[in-house]
Amino acid sequence: MKRAVPVLALLVAIILVLSQSLYTVDQKQYAIKFQLGEFIDAKTEAGLYFKVPLVQNIKFYDRRILTLDAPEPDRITTSEKKPLKVDFIAYWRIIDVRRYYQAVTGDEEAAKRRLAQTIRANLAQEINKRSVHEAISTERDKIMNEARQKADVDAKSIGVEVVDVRLRRVELPNEVLAQVYQRMESERKRVANELRSQGGAESEKIRADADRQREVILADAYKQAQKTKGEGDAKASAIYASAYAQNPEFYSFYRSLEAYKSTFKNKSDVMVLDPSSDFFQYLKQPAGGRAPPRGTTK
Repeated sequence: MKRAVPVLALLVAIILVLSQSLYTVDQKQYAIKFQLGEFIDAKTEAGLYFKVPLVQNIKFYDRRILTLDAPEPDRITTSEKKPLKVDFIAYWRIIDVRRYYQAVTGDEEAAKRRLAQTIRANLAQEINKRSVHEAISTERDKIMNEARQKADVDAKSIGVEVVDVRLRRVELPNEVLAQVYQRMESERKRVANELRSQGGAESEKIRADADRQREVILADAYKQAQKTKGEGDAKASAIYASAYAQNPEFYSFYRSLEAYKSTFKNKSDVMVLDPSSDFFQYLKQPAGGRAPPRGTTK
């Protein structure tokens, strides 16, 4: 029993030494081994590794994609000398943990400050060359791509890679928005007035053409009506002439009756005529003032 106690103590000591001598590197991590505070090795592959207890220590760094979020939007001037508020977000990761530690002593915040400074400078350089419309709309993707590539070149010097740079917000400052809205309103009013003028001119043109067509149609209709009326009058005259030729006396009598009817339509009408006038010839004698045919009595 007495011999078992030292053996058990030795086993416990061995286990403790082994636990302090072994460390695991996860597939999501990098590991750096230090000896008495000095960098001696970096582990980039997942696995089980050894170290000297009390003499060597390990620090782990994330190898996954990290986020760099700008705390405040930057004020950048365009090629038109107009200010823009630019807010961005970047994604980066460590690709060379040895260089990363040597450049920023493994401080993630220091690496973020370095990357943020580089990205801001590159974004400002790209936006300075473009107009407001290009920066906000047409060349937004190109600006982000150029800024990422330039920032990545500098990032390589500290052992990291810039995976992506995104412009979250690009807008005009509040003091400029009012002027922009006024210009937009003035431009819209100008366009509206121009469209109204064009519409008025087109409307007058349509009305003039309609009036012209109306006059042409009326003239053609009047011409056709006069032609038809003339043809009708000619046929009527021919019929009247034919009827008159068949019985002139009856035709004269009929015309006189029509004249009497028109003349004596109103009882208040007064006419002063000679009783011997031809107007009363059929009132005086049925034969119109001529002698009656033989075989008849007066």
